[in-house]
Amino acid sequence: MPLSDLTIRPYDPQDCDDLLAIWLAASRLGHAFLGENTLLQQQLIVRDVYLPQAENHVALVGHIPVGFIGLLDCFIGGLFVAPAFHGRNIGRSLVEHVSPLKPWLELEVYAANPLAPSLYRKLGFHEISRRAKDDDGRPFELIRMRRG
Repeated sequence: MPLSDLTIRPYDPQDCDDLLAIWLAASRLGHAFLGENTLLQQQLIVRDVYLPQAENHVALVGHIPVGFIGLLDCFIGGLFVAPAFHGRNIGRSLVEHVSPLKPWLELEVYAANPLAPSLYRKLGFHEISRRAKDDDGRPFELIRMRRG
């Protein structure tokens, strides 16, 4: 389907299974260094905590979810696009969709993620800090970035 069919709408709980599949497929690319067991454990947290608590917006091509962004106030808790749709500006479209809703946006991204840091720089985010360990105390450096 052409991306002229791209729409963005609020999350519906019926989207959960589709978004979890997108999250896992994209995380296997961007967060492979965490290992499959960790990703599967995190997927349950995404299902049980993040999707219900975040302000989520879903990108669709036709009626098929292809990506989503989750906000906790002005913090992007997650931006994930189905790998088959990478490079088609869906991530950019999601960020541009939520930008007018917030005075600024911040996020944290793993420095070891092969895709995300450069994507966020292209979207106008700049680094404001780093920390050596992630939220679970693992030795994976996180970059905090801000836009606006």
